[in-house]
Amino acid sequence: MLRSVDINDGLAELERLRAAVEASGDIVYDWDLATDRIEWVGRAAEVFGAESAAVPQSGDRFSGRINPEDLPVRMHALSEHFAGAAAYDCEYRIRGADGRFQWVHDRGAVQLSSSGTPARLSGTLRLITQRKQEEARLERQANYDELTGHFNKLRLREALDYALAFNQRYEQPGAFLAIGIDQLDRINTAFGCDTGDRVLVEVSQRLEQSLRTTDVIGRLGSDRFGVVLGHCSQADAIMIAERIIQTIRQNAIVVDEARVHVTVSVGIVHFPEQSKTSFDVITKAEGALLKAKSAGRDCVEAYRMSEEQRRNYRANMELGDQVTEAIKDDRLVFAYQPIVDAISHEVHYYECLLRMYSPDGALIVAGEFVPVVERLGLMRALDRRALDLTLRDLEQYPDVTLAFNISGVTAADRGWLRTFIARLKDRPELASRLIVEITETAALEDLEDSARFVSIIRDLGCQVAVDDFGAGYTTFRHLKTLTVDVVKIDGSFVRNLTESEENQLFIRNLLSLARTFNLVTIAECVENAEDAAILANEGVDLLQGYYFGKPEVSPAWRLESPALPERDAKRADHGPERRRAVRS
Repeated sequence: MLRSVDINDGLAELERLRAAVEASGDIVYDWDLATDRIEWVGRAAEVFGAESAAVPQSGDRFSGRINPEDLPVRMHALSEHFAGAAAYDCEYRIRGADGRFQWVHDRGAVQLSSSGTPARLSGTLRLITQRKQEEARLERQANYDELTGHFNKLRLREALDYALAFNQRYEQPGAFLAIGIDQLDRINTAFGCDTGDRVLVEVSQRLEQSLRTTDVIGRLGSDRFGVVLGHCSQADAIMIAERIIQTIRQNAIVVDEARVHVTVSVGIVHFPEQSKTSFDVITKAEGALLKAKSAGRDCVEAYRMSEEQRRNYRANMELGDQVTEAIKDDRLVFAYQPIVDAISHEVHYYECLLRMYSPDGALIVAGEFVPVVERLGLMRALDRRALDLTLRDLEQYPDVTLAFNISGVTAADRGWLRTFIARLKDRPELASRLIVEITETAALEDLEDSARFVSIIRDLGCQVAVDDFGAGYTTFRHLKTLTVDVVKIDGSFVRNLTESEENQLFIRNLLSLARTFNLVTIAECVENAEDAAILANEGVDLLQGYYFGKPEVSPAWRLESPALPERDAKRADHGPERRRAVRS
């Protein structure tokens, strides 16, 4: 009797488990590796097909349903798991009875025989097709223009960066075209925005017809396209531009029986002769495009350097070489400027400002070489070096909190961000004492990308500050999107504050906006006691400027050796508030 009850209880428990599996939507399998037989529990028909014959009963038949492109991934995962090197966890596509493929997430664990060989594999399959489709949509949205299907501005710039690097390395000529649709606003007014969108799509398609298969097209803006001609002489670039103009001009675009006559203007920049950075190339090409429009539209205008521009360009190249050598020779250093409490004037942290020693030992401030470095496309290397120096200081001086600046170019560079993550992942003791500063103008240039950048940096445990706050006219929506920790009021609103009621009113409004989001506020360029008092009374949290300390290459805290206990005691005398992080 008891045995019968036990059996019934066991069957009931099995049914409950089976019902739970089906309710979860997962499919449980048990694969006997010796007999190659697979048993399934759950809604297998949703993956393989409603007919019982459609559900594979062996490992061999199951492999036959896996997308051939994904088979190596699964086989590698199985091999690693059977060897004891990794858990079995992979994603691949399975062909259903209707011939369509669905994505599944496969997780399992092997059971070994008494001799130590794999005997069974038990696991679950979960349908993830919808998630994969959403990931693909987001990936496409992040890389492609939704209307035309061509690269968006970010991906176009990356393609241009690649072409610039390749052409400089192999001394090959190339060109970049900025192509603008003439008077698109009038088309929108006359026919409607839907017609304007269809004109954009048709123009993008005609561009493809006029270009080589190796050329890259992207959308620069509302009415502008960019084209990277990776290997192209100056004469060929002009010929391609003229062919584009002729292709667009020769046939009207028909939209709902309306014939829309469209022309385009083209600006050309040749690289690497005329520029070596993607930002500079695009800026010069769009400048040439404006000249083409001013010259009557429907024409080509090539960017041209004056003799003075050529001399400046050569001088910049020489300075760029000096910076490159300084990075190699470890002649880049920081000067550290204190940032203090507005009331107590206790030091909270230090901002790291780049300096460069010339070969003869002279110290060169960042303002003399950073603008040139930006134009020459060396900012990524400079920002990598700045990151190295900052992390080295944080490791050597465990009581100090530091902030360092990165350029807009670096903030949009996924490679730099990957390096940053790798250096700080699982190192909260460093991340909690690091503040990354980005300028307001760079943050607002591409708000969505900046928001993603800020989110990733903060997830690592770092803080993010917006520099030059007020210079770019940040709005409520901007701050809500960016979710930064600190805003630094631009120094142009702080200098001679006692004499400018307009600046006092402007700062008051900025502080009101910052308080709405509970942000820490810093006023830069504080140079006298009167301005400091006004700022403190208005409610600014922290102050920075020559009144509290000039940037120093060798401040007192760096001269103290963290290895000596008595020196540590000296640092402790400053009090616990001296080194506290901004967030606290």
